Amino acid sequence: KEDFKTFKDNLYLKIVRNYLRYRWLLIYLLGSTGVVHSSYKGECLKKLDNISQGAYSCEGIVSYRNSDCGYGNRITLFADYTSTREYVNSVKRFIKDGLIQSPKEFYNSVRPKGKNPNKILDSLLEEGIQYLEYRSIDINPFSKGGISLEDLEFLELFNLYLLFKEESDYKDWQIDGLENQKNIARNGGLDIELIRDGEKVSKVQWGLEILNEIRDINHILNLGKGELIDAQIEKIKDYKKTNTYRFIELVKEKGYIDSHLDLSKKYKKEAYAKRFNLKGFEDMELSTQILMKEAIKRGIKFEVLDREDNFISLEKNGKLEYIKQATKTSVDNYATVLAMNNKVVTKKILDKKDVRVPKGEEFTSIDEGIRRIEKYVNLPVVIKPKSTNFGLGISIFPDGGGKEDLTKALDFAFSKDNTVLIEEFIKGKEFRFLVIGDKVSGILHRVPANVKGDGKHTIEELIEIKNKDSLRGKGYKTPLEKIEIDTSALLYLKNHNRDIYTVLKEDEVVFLRENSNISTGGDSIDFTDIIPNRFKEIAIKSSKAIGAKICGVDMVIEDYTDERSNYGIIELNFNPAIHIHSYPYEGKERNVAKDILNLLGFKESKCD
Repeated sequence: KEDFKTFKDNLYLKIVRNYLRYRWLLIYLLGSTGVVHSSYKGECLKKLDNISQGAYSCEGIVSYRNSDCGYGNRITLFADYTSTREYVNSVKRFIKDGLIQSPKEFYNSVRPKGKNPNKILDSLLEEGIQYLEYRSIDINPFSKGGISLEDLEFLELFNLYLLFKEESDYKDWQIDGLENQKNIARNGGLDIELIRDGEKVSKVQWGLEILNEIRDINHILNLGKGELIDAQIEKIKDYKKTNTYRFIELVKEKGYIDSHLDLSKKYKKEAYAKRFNLKGFEDMELSTQILMKEAIKRGIKFEVLDREDNFISLEKNGKLEYIKQATKTSVDNYATVLAMNNKVVTKKILDKKDVRVPKGEEFTSIDEGIRRIEKYVNLPVVIKPKSTNFGLGISIFPDGGGKEDLTKALDFAFSKDNTVLIEEFIKGKEFRFLVIGDKVSGILHRVPANVKGDGKHTIEELIEIKNKDSLRGKGYKTPLEKIEIDTSALLYLKNHNRDIYTVLKEDEVVFLRENSNISTGGDSIDFTDIIPNRFKEIAIKSSKAIGAKICGVDMVIEDYTDERSNYGIIELNFNPAIHIHSYPYEGKERNVAKDILNLLGFKESKCD
């Protein structure tokens, strides 16, 4: 007969009441504040033992934060949890009586929260309880994020227990619950007794009873968390397996400050090594992860629609966008996409706009190509499929090639497409310009896969060492790809009188292939602040010429330091990767994702 709001509130309040009854177990299992530094102000320090440099503790401690030494109200306050209205009224009485100044100063270990944080009590009455705030959970020093996945999974099980556990009619449950909290926080590592419905009970006995009930819930609901529950049971049986005991031993060994700093440095190193990943989505393409991470920062809700296809949606304030692989968006039309995928069409469009492109011709059969290949012998040329990605099927002859080599290159290109282009080789360095809207968001120079000698290791060993870099992986889930020793690499080394067993001199750099694609193990070097504006304007002009809002412009510049230098646009790329600009091998990391979100209409706020 209840309305839904009342029904939901009553369920939340039942969990609150049970949390206050059973929080002692959570404090014991997740407690981690068993050491006080000498700078702590208060009477508590006088009662503790000096266990190491600047560190104080006592036998059996679990959580000083949840003890009398922790942060709380000056006097004990018990709110009324029979209904949302009674809870609100009791907090208002605390304020009226001068015990606290605002609802935020009611420092209870659990607090019902409403929708509007600026109207805490009124919001509870109007919209009901939206969630519960748990305030008795210590930061886990052995987890980089302060709370481990296992901690969160156990909290989920604990919540279910609080939901299902029937309540007794014992009147002083709040008084006993608080007493149990303080007792377990101060003496939980000892063989103590707690109070259950007015009667004393062994800490271990009661803890095992609760955990066995949680095990039953896990079994009935088929949650698959048996090992997690077993680990908590071991903690109840053996205090030495708790976070608190482990951390006290660490402080005894290293001192208070050094133990914290050592962990901090370790976590910083781990975080930096994997700074590019979005936790829980590491299996998706990195460009998509980067966009989702930036969306989270802006309060944009994302949903993964097809994980394998890297298809997501973004939504905020009624605005909805569908995005695939970070840069396939609604801002580019289908005709633009088709034009960029066709290198012949791309060249003709750019040529009409007076953008320099390499001269050449196309062949639709291998026989036609062989008949006309003679005039390209010994000239610097590039032979490539008309439609290709990731450098597939491309052969480059910067110093020219014989008829036999050119013919093999034609055959290789035709294996990837029905139409093949042969173009002049433009002298200079190749750069990838990432154009988003009306600006260049990043510029990279891509260096072919290479290794640098140290006078000791073989090329094969140097590749193995370089591949250990945390930036390198496979499948576009890391900023760089691992270098593979494939047929192409072996052939390239052979043509340069080397093999994988060659030991390189110190600082001697050897390339492993001709093409500079990141997908084949190349290095990305940021040049965004170095390239003159003229070439940035050419990149934007090229993108606009074909009608693209998001475009990867591949440009070769003879001398990038000279604004008047010769250049040539090699190709325009639809769906350019953003991760190579966000996390280059060398140079400044660029926040490209913010430019994409801005382009899509998710404007930055002052808070961003």
